[in-house]
Amino acid sequence: MAFDTAAQARTSFDLKSASLPVVAVVLKTTDAAQFAADLAERVADDPGFFDNDPVLIDLAPVREAPEPIDFAAITGALRRHSTLPVAVRGGSAAQMAAARTLGLAAAPDAPPARAEAPTREVREVVREVVHEVEVVREVPMPGPGTVVVDKPLRSGQQVYARGADLVVMAVVSFGAEVIADGNIHVYAPLRGRAIAGARGNTEARIFSTCLEPQLVSIAGIYRTTETELPAAVRGKPAQVRLDGEKLIIEPLA
Repeated sequence: MAFDTAAQARTSFDLKSASLPVVAVVLKTTDAAQFAADLAERVADDPGFFDNDPVLIDLAPVREAPEPIDFAAITGALRRHSTLPVAVRGGSAAQMAAARTLGLAAAPDAPPARAEAPTREVREVVREVVHEVEVVREVPMPGPGTVVVDKPLRSGQQVYARGADLVVMAVVSFGAEVIADGNIHVYAPLRGRAIAGARGNTEARIFSTCLEPQLVSIAGIYRTTETELPAAVRGKPAQVRLDGEKLIIEPLA
């Protein structure tokens, strides 16, 4: 019997489109040494800040910079902190060409803001390691909508309300993570990580009837348990809001 190798080649694999969540690092300087120092300082208090996350380097802020970018030094600094640089976007033709020589893929530029309300999505993922990453402040503000979760979230679980507020009616345990593009309301103890305004909404807030979180973050500005909460809000009804570049944590009246 003749063996059809062509047929085998056609059936041994499939080609499909796929989406991969990545961390976008928005480069604001061409000084690789300064970038490496700032990155080391950012993750100094949390060695597990990254967990081999794939990284996209956004060059939009330095696109017009006349000096070349040392991509070898930039990617080396990222790899030293457990990330995997895979792509770049937003750079000039020369910058993109230089990045490609190091094996970085050219990703499409971020899409412009659209007027229509974004779709909503709830995602629950069980994983062993939970970590917080910087968010890119370039995506349009979330539209109306609310996602409600009425069961406890255990360590290692994550819920993400895309384009919506998130309301949790049960405890968010240490090691669990709740994320929303809008506000986060937890009508129970908040002991895990809460990330509001995940796509850059600086007006987002976090509310809890018992605030004792592992981490709180709004639009990329975060605070961990390394800095103990004041007695006036620790374990009590409180809210978290952003004032410029500073997180304000205050009791609920």
